[in-house]
Amino acid sequence: MDILKQHEIFEIEVLNKMNSAKMLEPVVFGGGTMLRLCHELSRYSADLDFWFIKKTRPDTFLERLNDGFSKEYEITDSHVKLNTILLEFRSARYPKRLKIEIRKEMKACDFQEKIAFSRFSTTQVILRAHTLEQTMRNKVAAFLDRQEIRDCFDIEFLLRRGIAFPKLDIGKRAVFQKKLAGLKEIDFKVKLGSIVNGKTRAYYIANKFSYLVETLNSMGNKFDIVS
Repeated sequence: MDILKQHEIFEIEVLNKMNSAKMLEPVVFGGGTMLRLCHELSRYSADLDFWFIKKTRPDTFLERLNDGFSKEYEITDSHVKLNTILLEFRSARYPKRLKIEIRKEMKACDFQEKIAFSRFSTTQVILRAHTLEQTMRNKVAAFLDRQEIRDCFDIEFLLRRGIAFPKLDIGKRAVFQKKLAGLKEIDFKVKLGSIVNGKTRAYYIANKFSYLVETLNSMGNKFDIVS
């Protein structure tokens, strides 16, 4: 079994332990790993991303995470950052470290009950996860902020699931187009290529984000194809 599949089993194992220890009660699951484990997104993601939905002291919750996972895993990083709390650990059973990151700021968000699962594991975890509409808003905001190619991949996935692209003002639309056009060949071949399978990698190297661009053009945004 390759490294990415083993890592997915690791993610399900950790989600199940968090659920059993009631660590999922104050948080909602989101991001790329949520899309893969709850909606079968066809790319891998290395981290478990959460948002607080109940008032919780970040330092106290991090202590709970440390206490819960230090018995079985080796903690390699644990601290309260400016905007998030972070716990990273590893297991002798899996080749990659796993990172849990939780946004400290509480914001109103849309979420629903979902089942996280993997075809490589017999375990399923019922949890709260961002809706696809909320995830679309998050992903567009994330791309505007950090210009990571994985966010555009996820946006295309959501568009194909019938989720509308959010309306942007002229300024943000221009920034989005500039960042989209700024993606390089190496982004498709290396950054995206390392987290998708061979056929998907070949498609995106050849076609880039043409579907995203065509969809945005149909909305009257007049975007250019990424070259």
